[in-house]
Amino acid sequence: QVQLVESGGGLVQPGGSLRLSCAASGGFYIMGWYRQAPGKQREMVAEITSSYGTNYADSVKDRFTISRDNAKNTVLLQMNNLKPEDTAVYYCKVTGALRTYWGQGTQVTVSS
Repeated sequence: QVQLVESGGGLVQPGGSLRLSCAASGGFYIMGWYRQAPGKQREMVAEITSSYGTNYADSVKDRFTISRDNAKNTVLLQMNNLKPEDTAVYYCKVTGALRTYWGQGTQVTVSS
């Protein structure tokens, strides 16, 4: 049974920063973060492959940075210059050879 443990969400003021962490119980080719705001579809935020190739949503480029530690099976999302429109539940997603797994989600709220 694959386990994904997420942490790092919370409440932050506009312009602030947060770092999300997701620890997986195994190694996966692609690790990433998705988010879902109320009334909206879940969308990709950032993904990173095991060879450190990255992909970002246009809305977060130059503000968010994704990284991973293959030895620890963890993926991090450093979020800077946060905006109210970044408010959402953020989900860790990992993809292996056979299937995809999702974390339970962590709330990020950007508000003054």
